[in-house]
Amino acid sequence: MSGNVLHYFGGGNTAKGFSNLYDSNLRGLDRVFILSGKSSLEKKGLIHRLMDEWTGKNVNLEALHSPNDPDSLEGLIIRELGFGIVDGDFPREIGKEFVGDRWETVDLDVMDFSSLEAAVKKDITQLEAKREDALDKAYQSYTAGLRVHDRWEKLYVDRMDFLKADQVTDRLIKKLIFKNSSRKERTTRRRFLGAATPKGPVDFVDNITSGLNKRIFLKGRAGTGKSTVLKKIVMEAEKKGYDLEIYHCGFDPASLDMVVVRELGWAVFDSTQPHEYFPSRKGDEVIDMYELTVAPGTDELYANEIAEIEKEYREQMKAGKDYLAEAKRVNDQLESIYQDNMDHSRIDEIFSDIQKEIKLLAKD
Repeated sequence: MSGNVLHYFGGGNTAKGFSNLYDSNLRGLDRVFILSGKSSLEKKGLIHRLMDEWTGKNVNLEALHSPNDPDSLEGLIIRELGFGIVDGDFPREIGKEFVGDRWETVDLDVMDFSSLEAAVKKDITQLEAKREDALDKAYQSYTAGLRVHDRWEKLYVDRMDFLKADQVTDRLIKKLIFKNSSRKERTTRRRFLGAATPKGPVDFVDNITSGLNKRIFLKGRAGTGKSTVLKKIVMEAEKKGYDLEIYHCGFDPASLDMVVVRELGWAVFDSTQPHEYFPSRKGDEVIDMYELTVAPGTDELYANEIAEIEKEYREQMKAGKDYLAEAKRVNDQLESIYQDNMDHSRIDEIFSDIQKEIKLLAKD
């Protein structure tokens, strides 16, 4: 028997800058390693080695992906063993909300920067500045995109029947949350459904919803109340005592994109671009907030305005992606310098020590 692997983002490049929800997922873990060091490649490499060691064994894993390199991991959690390991360097601020007694920071800077040649130090300083500048410009583009999106939303908000929206939400809540939970204690985990990355938007909807009996696909235009529906579902599920997985929007972290209650076997999520999905299995259902709550003919009435707004929005999203890609290219140059000056045998020792600790946790 092998365990499952849940994939998600703990942080995101958003219109509000870099936003992180790491503490929500690390809270309650007994043994946590917070990795520090200039080389993100070394930290990711260590996490991937641990992931490879424990994949396929009889434990469930949580893989936290990097929004700046979505094929790579910046965190791994084995919740049933009380274990976690995560890249803890700025801007993540790990431990701001919660720190356990056996949380430990591990410094992977195994090279002596003071001994580097002056020219190499200068190159590092300049590249770090270029990387931060590219990230800042990406966030500025996403902030501008959010302002455009707000104009897009207003077109539909002004034509929306809020009474109908409340009725749709109430019916859905009664259908999904029809009894109190049998759990004595409730936990809430907050994550990002998807992320803006150098490759464009990436999400893990299929993975997150695998094994669930029911999936509700919320459709509709911007501003038609999808996030509000999800927030009301959260409130009711909390009242009835359910464990919650709340997935925030990777563009606007104040908005919600998905709610999962595994005890009841369902997920409700915003199934529009950039994470648009369609029913593909038994138990899938579509609720279209535009069709149900917005005055007919709104798309046609504002066709010209919508086309212009959508064009502006896509331009800002593309600019943000391009700046993230530039930041990654610069970071790759930095990593090349780091790799030429690192003692990799020390990393092997750290991996061996952490692996031994996990095995001891598994025996307890």
